[in-house]
Amino acid sequence: MTDLATGPLADLIAARLTASLAPTQLDVSNDSAQHRGHLGDDGTGESHFTVTIESAAFAGVSRVERQRLVNRALADLLAERIHALAIRASAPGE
Repeated sequence: MTDLATGPLADLIAARLTASLAPTQLDVSNDSAQHRGHLGDDGTGESHFTVTIESAAFAGVSRVERQRLVNRALADLLAERIHALAIRASAPGE
């Protein structure tokens, strides 16, 4: 089961992405329960996430650069608290 924007880390991810990329749509899914007991599961229930984001900042930008923009906004969290992050990024109208 996937929980949408539940828990302090999911809320922090949403806040960071909102502040840096002004998304028109944003869903942060906590996928950690699907990875319980796997490598990278730190037992907090907040280690694996999927971000689905639509932002004008992605217009005319490659898929790789879109991921870099998201990764930059979450850099310290990726280094310290997030084990896995799936990113689905699009520009409005795509």
